[in-house]
Amino acid sequence: MDNHMNLPVVVVVGRPNVGKSTLFNRLVGSRRAIVGDEPGITRDRLYELVDWEGRAFILVDTGGMIPDEKEVLPREILRHAALAIDEADAVLLVADARMGVHPLDKEIHRLILQAGKRFFLVANKVDDLKHEDLAVQFFELGAGAVYPVSAEHNRGMDELMDAVTLDFPVLETAAPSDEIRVAVIGRPNVGKSSLVNTLLGTERVIVSDIPGTTRDAVDSRLLVDGVAYRLIDTAGIRRKGKTVELSDKISVIMARKHLETTDIAVLLLDPVEGITHMDATIAGYAVDSGAAVILGVNKADLLPKGEAPRDALVDQIRRRMKFLDFAPVLFFSAKTGHQVHRLFPLLQKAHQHRYQRISTGALNQFFQRLMARRRIEALSQSDLGVKYLTQIRVAPPTFLLFTRRGQQLHFSEKRFIINQLRKEFEFFANPLVLRQRSRR
Repeated sequence: MDNHMNLPVVVVVGRPNVGKSTLFNRLVGSRRAIVGDEPGITRDRLYELVDWEGRAFILVDTGGMIPDEKEVLPREILRHAALAIDEADAVLLVADARMGVHPLDKEIHRLILQAGKRFFLVANKVDDLKHEDLAVQFFELGAGAVYPVSAEHNRGMDELMDAVTLDFPVLETAAPSDEIRVAVIGRPNVGKSSLVNTLLGTERVIVSDIPGTTRDAVDSRLLVDGVAYRLIDTAGIRRKGKTVELSDKISVIMARKHLETTDIAVLLLDPVEGITHMDATIAGYAVDSGAAVILGVNKADLLPKGEAPRDALVDQIRRRMKFLDFAPVLFFSAKTGHQVHRLFPLLQKAHQHRYQRISTGALNQFFQRLMARRRIEALSQSDLGVKYLTQIRVAPPTFLLFTRRGQQLHFSEKRFIINQLRKEFEFFANPLVLRQRSRR
């Protein structure tokens, strides 16, 4: 996925306020585009990499298109959209099903036909079954198919994107790079730079007792026992309410950005201050990024002697961050160097399991054993039936469960399957993603 230039390009076009940015955000998985009620609020093109069940493409949001208007802003919007359409492999023409076929829809359709591009007519804002008939009117635009969807409620998106990506190449299995990328994250002043310095054996990163000294991330390359690591000492992430200065705001943004490109996040915790809400927030950032996570309890030399204080802290960690039950906990002191060396075997194991791929055959043998135990209520009905479970990507390990009918697994049932996957195949220190799809 490094060579994005060779990926198919899908462009979202349509007149203002039909839900283009909502659809864009739905496919990207976050609210990256600006969404507002003001026509033309999304002025420039936005680009994001999307992975639709193993098929990757570049998604482009063009902003409101208003052809043949004389005002500067609509003309600029149209110029951006025309440039985007020119580079597109497929175009999603989004219309508002509740508003009907608008003259501007016809004009935009004409522009797409002039460009000779493959397009998909998307009738948005079809929020329930009784409104699906509203999509029929758009056949007058000459589309071979009309896709009724609700981008806001994630309705009809599977059918649309299955059709859009049908001929897109399947991504090659991600392979480990020649180095393990490790981001050292945590609240300001928990010892991130001290840990990096200890691992490097040099004062390459300035260490200070002043929180927030490290404004930007600093990359350092390290070779240990023939294994290459790239250490990223991220800027201290502060509590949102205290992020007043622009530089601090940038620190939070940059830390999240670096997490998106890292293999493993080492989240440092302070045993003296205990586990805070901000620790859990930062941990959430790491999980959202898909990185493997190792919990490093720094300043362990300040804990009272014996196992009881450590056990109590681990119990606190597990209670406060239940979503990180897969992350191993390591106690060390970056200042004295005690037990820091134990981090490297954990990093290597987490990296290895991050790229572990389980065959569909092995997964289904495993899944049939789960089914036989009747532990998954939504899938125990004889008329439902499971087609198969397959792994669709690595880094992070991601699985797709196909069912024949539309029943949705309860959160607890997904959790159960994930826990059993861990028990069977381990996936050490890595978050697991389980998606469910129903086939008609």
